[in-house]
Amino acid sequence: MKPIEVPFDFPAAILPGADFGDAFQITVEGYNLSAITAARRAVYGAPSWVYQLLKLRNFFVKPFGLNPGENMAAEKAGPNNVGVFPLLTEESNRVMLGMNDKHLDFRLLINIENQPNGRQIITASTAVKTHNALGRTYLAVVMPFHKAIVPVMLAQITRPHTAVY
Repeated sequence: MKPIEVPFDFPAAILPGADFGDAFQITVEGYNLSAITAARRAVYGAPSWVYQLLKLRNFFVKPFGLNPGENMAAEKAGPNNVGVFPLLTEESNRVMLGMNDKHLDFRLLINIENQPNGRQIITASTAVKTHNALGRTYLAVVMPFHKAIVPVMLAQITRPHTAVY
């Protein structure tokens, strides 16, 4: 199945004070994934154009002193990260990734609901709390990219991967 955008009415439930939230969902069958494995498959399976956009983003935010978030590749990420994203909490069916920066804080929640017949519903929910005009501007600029990237990354969960998780 293709990922779809689903309602996410309470971003403050995962990030108090959040002023933005969205969620995308995909249903998979026959994978029996944990949330951390799903998160890693989504991040480490990203197409090359996502990495190129991240490099471009890093170039433009450097003068503002924002976190560059450089290590998307599995071999560069530490045990407490999934790509550029610090791992904040981990349960078998739920992981929270995120970071705080001077312009905004964000959280990415990967949640898995096990269904009958080996199906799993995987939801990626994003919550953002902006701190200032720079954060609001940054969010407005990256939003179209975010809305394009998250579904593509979710779709990577079902593709064959060579990375070791």
